[in-house]
Amino acid sequence: MANTAFRTYAQEHGGRVFILFLLFLLAIYQFASAGFSAFAIICILPLFIIAILAAFRYRMFIFWTLCIVNFFIQFKNMPELPIPVSLPNELLEISLLVLAIIDLGSHQFERTANTMLFALLIWCGFCTLEVFNDTCDLGINIGAWYTGARLLAFQLLYAFLVYILYINSPKLLIQYFFVWGLLSLFAVFWVWKQQNFGFTATENAWIQTRGRSTHILQAGTLIRYFSTFSDAANFGVMMASTAVAFIIFAITTKIRKHRYFFLLVGIGCAWAMFPSGTRTAIACLMAGFIAYIFLSKSFKIAIPFTIVFVLFVFMLVFTNIGNGNGQIRRMRSAFNRNDASAGARAANQDVMKKYLQDAPWGIGIGIGYENVPANNKYRKLSTIPPDSEYVFIWQHTGIIGITIFIISMLIMLGCACWIVLFKIKSPSLRGIGAGLCCAFVSQQLGGYGNQVLMQFPNCLIIYGGLSLVYALPYMEKEWIEYESNILAKQEEKKRIRLEKIEKMRVKPWYSRIYKYL
Repeated sequence: MANTAFRTYAQEHGGRVFILFLLFLLAIYQFASAGFSAFAIICILPLFIIAILAAFRYRMFIFWTLCIVNFFIQFKNMPELPIPVSLPNELLEISLLVLAIIDLGSHQFERTANTMLFALLIWCGFCTLEVFNDTCDLGINIGAWYTGARLLAFQLLYAFLVYILYINSPKLLIQYFFVWGLLSLFAVFWVWKQQNFGFTATENAWIQTRGRSTHILQAGTLIRYFSTFSDAANFGVMMASTAVAFIIFAITTKIRKHRYFFLLVGIGCAWAMFPSGTRTAIACLMAGFIAYIFLSKSFKIAIPFTIVFVLFVFMLVFTNIGNGNGQIRRMRSAFNRNDASAGARAANQDVMKKYLQDAPWGIGIGIGYENVPANNKYRKLSTIPPDSEYVFIWQHTGIIGITIFIISMLIMLGCACWIVLFKIKSPSLRGIGAGLCCAFVSQQLGGYGNQVLMQFPNCLIIYGGLSLVYALPYMEKEWIEYESNILAKQEEKKRIRLEKIEKMRVKPWYSRIYKYL
């Protein structure tokens, strides 16, 4: 009926329909080439209306879109939009929160009232106060502050709220792990493709210009690969954290098909960590597994993990196994105390420390070398590369800010670990909680070594993942039923398969004689 009405309208007003369609295409082109203009906004409204209708009809549509957009937002082969890179993520997150508020009955807001929300509000509250920080005597710049604060604080709060509100059942939880795993496997495939078939034109242009000094090392004999991520450090640390989570999921799940998939993702990401040449990644992998030794509550798991961990460290520190591979040699240099790169970082931090003694609130959120004039006392501080997320926070929010940030992270991690250890009874669900906590530990160590903690796609995945730990006790009863149903089907398939095998076996000739006796 609707198609007939549209066809009739198109026949009667064909010229108008065609002109409107051309204007709509022109608006999309203008949006892609020149950014938001009044004309583009007006003409592109039908697309937003369609998206809103789709969101109301299929509530998880925007959430899965967010997961995919977040993962590929820094993929160098994607077309560049004339808007901030973080804006698509932020718009999708805010849309999800608005939809959740409109439809209060479908979302359990009581789950959000937990310690993680409290810790995040402390950090966001402090970053809000930073708008009044005028250490550099430049006046209050609300625009620069907001640009920095949304990446440093508000995106953590968005990730927490979106994940805990929308992943509210065991089925959605497993679906999310499969989406996360498939996206990670694509990143693994892409780094393999970069190694064996080379870079695309866009990737090659970046690595030969902006990325040359950090990604082409040892006179061009060692290339640090970055896959779909912004850079190799970001890629390596996230692969290590993902490997930690999925390997723990694999060894604790009872469902066979889940175990195979989780193990594939975990091993694939552990392998992909090495082409990144990110030395911090290997420490992140080890830190995640060390954390699991304490969260496992099982000697059967803790002892093998400890043995494997000790052997792995021993191989890297005291042997030359794998030294023919440049990536492994670079990873091994992480244990070298005389490494030149580590020395340069320590020297930079010593310089920062002298300046920050007079700036306990830091130079201010959103303040950088482009804001601070040459004759300013803190010009030198604004130009020193932080090389680490924790150092970046220290640089911009001072000793007060970094202290509040560390306390906030410890509170949310400590309470999540408490939930895993004492509040979740199901072993497999406890394994999911432990995997998410250990990935968070791994990522925090990565943030100490590299500036990756607030990067895409790490921030949404890691902080959103930790928020799920707080939701697990609410879905435990439903999880046990969900798991029992799948295990029952799994056993039934196994029984049918064994019966078929038994029927296919050829009975010995003497069994026929017994039949007639």
